[in-house]
Amino acid sequence: MTVQDGTTPELLDLPPLDAGHFARIADKVAALLRTRADVVVMQGEALLPLEAAIRGTAREGATALNVVTGPYGETFSGWLRSGGSQVVDLQAEFTGAMTAERVAEALRAHPSTELVCLVHAEAATGNTNPVAEIGGVVREHGALLMVDAVASVGAEPLLTDEWGVDLCVVGGQKALAGPAGVSAVSVSERAWERIAANPRAPRGSYLSLLDWKRWLDGGRSALPHAPAQLEMLALEQAADRVEREGLDAAQRRHRAASAAVRAATRELAGLSPYVVRDEDAAPVATTVRTAGTDAREVASAALAADGSVPVQPTAGDLAPEVLRINHYGRAAERDRVLATVRALATAVRAPGGAEDAAVRAAEAAWGAAVR
Repeated sequence: MTVQDGTTPELLDLPPLDAGHFARIADKVAALLRTRADVVVMQGEALLPLEAAIRGTAREGATALNVVTGPYGETFSGWLRSGGSQVVDLQAEFTGAMTAERVAEALRAHPSTELVCLVHAEAATGNTNPVAEIGGVVREHGALLMVDAVASVGAEPLLTDEWGVDLCVVGGQKALAGPAGVSAVSVSERAWERIAANPRAPRGSYLSLLDWKRWLDGGRSALPHAPAQLEMLALEQAADRVEREGLDAAQRRHRAASAAVRAATRELAGLSPYVVRDEDAAPVATTVRTAGTDAREVASAALAADGSVPVQPTAGDLAPEVLRINHYGRAAERDRVLATVRALATAVRAPGGAEDAAVRAAEAAWGAAVR
């Protein structure tokens, strides 16, 4: 309801969000992460807990292994270095994923490594990394593992405790179809010990996880500051919606969307998946090469055909040659995916037969993935 002055009372005149309600929302996030570790819900976009986690654990003079499979991995490197760490960047081709074998080799070459940073799914490049296998290697080495699961939570399996993830950062704005203004990080006991012992870990700061530790140690009875109320309630609604659908069902839906888009683009002349192997493809976004045509022009033509489709060029140097198709959250629905396929067919001027073949391929791949 909108009143005469144009405001919406149900959004503005809310009762305060008390500490108990805040804690219950954190518990719902913990359930999504399959963790019994402490979960801190931070009042900002996911870059906040990502930077907080890295600055809290990046120790002066220590060695950190940073796995780079896309732009976020590149960002982590700068934070690690500014925290005083000696950084080893382990680069993978953006057309694929990192392997546990390469991580093991890097750890053998740098035995003093104390921290490994890894992105689970890189929506910007369309790849996903095998966290379970890499986690086993890191755990055997004895290092801490920080994982950026912002794009993967709700879209693919994320077993934080079982995989030995010490710091797992998530956001609500992708597969959960929730808000961008709040995010969360799970923190293991090992990670808390490292942060507490690190003199360079932020304290008395918006980046401080240790300030939130006081909230946890105090029984979560008094919030450290006023929460972002609308965003917290939206995050709760997003978590509840996933629970109603079923986490496994939500993950199947995202896998189906990825399989459908990849199958369809293989039927359209001039398009091909940028990530080569299906098993390396992220369930939240598909990147597509546009041979002979500027990807930005293809994106514009697709949006001209249907302004609702989640198609965009990638950022940076890849923008002229790689198209990004998002299929996370509510965009990972069968009808939305098929509409995107039709818009892409129009954009590349595919003949009717090719468009029909692309739609059939998408439908078949969707059906196989959800069985």
